[in-house]
Amino acid sequence: MIERFGKNAALLLIDVQEGVDVFDYWGGPTGRRNNPDAEDNMRKLLANWRKAGRTVAYTLHDSREENSPLKLHIETGNLKEGFAPAEGDIVVTKDVNSGFVGTDLEIQLRRAGIDRLIVVGFFTNFCVETTVRMAGNMCFDTYLVHDCCATTNRIGPDGTDYDPDLVHNLSVANMHGEFCTAITTEDALKLIDGDANHLDRVQGNE
Repeated sequence: MIERFGKNAALLLIDVQEGVDVFDYWGGPTGRRNNPDAEDNMRKLLANWRKAGRTVAYTLHDSREENSPLKLHIETGNLKEGFAPAEGDIVVTKDVNSGFVGTDLEIQLRRAGIDRLIVVGFFTNFCVETTVRMAGNMCFDTYLVHDCCATTNRIGPDGTDYDPDLVHNLSVANMHGEFCTAITTEDALKLIDGDANHLDRVQGNE
């Protein structure tokens, strides 16, 4: 059973920026993404999270790469519609995959009394996964809302075009039970109001 998400829990939105939709940059000439419902799921979870008065945190990616669409001084670096931070939210800017490297995210979370993280955003296998792995190793009780995440296809070194659903699903499988517990939007919404008796926590293997 997973206990209700209380005042010690924060919703962490990873890089919900316009540039994640520049698919040919991320996935090459055949660029495409999975889970078109990710944004709607995130908006629903965010609205209910704010209604419950819980802590919200954001990472914004300001890439070092010359051609990246995720640069804060260009339009594609802007947050997507419906994701503007509110007064009092935690907001950090990063230039690498992890939300904890080169930022004061951990300090701000600890000072706010947060020891549980509910993570959503882009891309599942890049910044989301790197941040989740670090959060788990830093002893945050970490939950990945996997249908609030998405990624693109990836081209392997041999030219194989790996479908975005496969990339996403393998990333979630790699994280679940080792660095986090993967749950759905429906699960997360229920956990705002009460314990989830139907969820068995999968413990990681050492």
